[in-house]
Order: sequence, then C-alpha cells, then structure tokens
Amino acid sequence: MAGGGLVTSAIYAFSQRHRPRLEYDDHMASTPPRKSGNPANNSGFNQAASQKQQRQEERAAKLAEYQRNIARRKRNKTLTWVLSGVGVAAVIALVVGSYVLTPRPVSYDIANGSLTIEGVETFKHETLHTEDPVEYEQTPPAGGPHSYRWLTCAVYEEPVADVNAVHSMEHGAVWVTYDPEQVTADDIQKLKSMTPDTYAILSPYGGMDTPIAMSAWNAQLKLDSVDDKRITTFFENYWRSNQAPEPGALCVEPQGGWM
Repeated sequence: MAGGGLVTSAIYAFSQRHRPRLEYDDHMASTPPRKSGNPANNSGFNQAASQKQQRQEERAAKLAEYQRNIARRKRNKTLTWVLSGVGVAAVIALVVGSYVLTPRPVSYDIANGSLTIEGVETFKHETLHTEDPVEYEQTPPAGGPHSYRWLTCAVYEEPVADVNAVHSMEHGAVWVTYDPEQVTADDIQKLKSMTPDTYAILSPYGGMDTPIAMSAWNAQLKLDSVDDKRITTFFENYWRSNQAPEPGALCVEPQGGWM
C-alpha cells in the first residue's frame, strides 16, 4: 500500500507542475499577435502601406492614359482613312465631271466634195503665191493668188489677212467668217461649237452682205442664221477635202517660224 500511494503522489505532482504551461500555450495559440505599442513603429507601417497604395494608383493612372492614347490613335487613323477616301472620291468626281461637262471638239470625216448643197457657189481659181496686194473676186475670198505664208488654223477674235487665210484653204481648211454687226455673242459661241479645232478658221469679217459665210477652196455658202443646218453639211463636204490643191499640208505655223 505504501508503494502505491507513493506512485500516485508522484503522478499528481507532475501534472500540477506542467498544467500552467499547457494553459499558457493554449492561450498563446488562440490569441492574435498585437501591433507594437511603439507609435514610431506604427507610423512606419502606415507610411509603407500609403506608398504602396500610391504606387498602385500611379500604375492604374498610367495604364488608363496608355489605353486612352491607343484609342485616340485608332480614332485618328480611322479619321485619316475616311478623309483620304473622301478626298480621293472628290478628285475622281471632279475629274469625271470635268470630262463630262467639257465640250468635246467637233470633228468631221475627211471630205471629197461629192455632196450637192443648196446655195453653194463654186469657182475656178488659180493657185499662185505672191507678195503683191490681191483683189479677190469674192468677199470673203474663196481662192486665188495668196501669200506663201499660210495662216495657223484657229479661232480668232480679230480679222485676219485674206492672203494668209486663202493659203490655208489651199491646204484643205474651211474658213468661217461672220459680220460682227449682224450676229450676237451667242451666235459666235454657236459657230465656235460647230468649228473643228484643226483645218478650220473662224474670224470676224466686216462688211459682208450676209451675217455668215462658209468658204473653202473654190466654194462658198452665204447664210443668214447660225441655226442653218447647211453649216455642218458644208463642213462634211469640204473640210480637209481631197479636192483642195494641197490637201493635208500644214495648217499651223512651221516649226521654227517663218524665215
């Protein structure tokens, strides 16, 4: 009995000696760590947190600005393409419109003088170059002696020399003359629209007995109106006619000019 009591006492003493430590360990395990009671340590902690948050905000702001720049570039690029497309379309429309609206020069087939036109007078003139003054049988002339310098075929606002225009008719040109006192500005514009831009001369000629005269070598037609359909018929029959003395010869000033 004495031995058993001794063992029991030893066990009890051991348990009492170790019990406070176990309770302390349990208390430490269940209690969260406390912040330092030192104000200086707490201030450093708050400052670090504030700096971290500030860096995060700065990164977010930079990212937002970068995204805005990307979006702005895309918008600018799209706008540039749109404006470029509009500009190209406008240029194309302008070119097409200009082509469509610009009057095309009138032209006729090379004639052979085979048509019979009511009112046309025909003549027989010699082809002679001269530098002497010439008195022509018709007004305006329809052939005869003339200067060796031909007249460049074109539209003229002032009268031209007979001797030069006659030489151009020798090459197959048609000479259209109008009396400024007997026609209007609209009449002149209409004559221009019917006159080819080569092998044709259009010029004023005062003192005619009719408002308009169509002349080719050895042929002439007097007209009272620009609306007379025989104007185009005369071109069809005499323009660049192979019946002219020198068909197809130059109707512009020679290269290098006259000697």
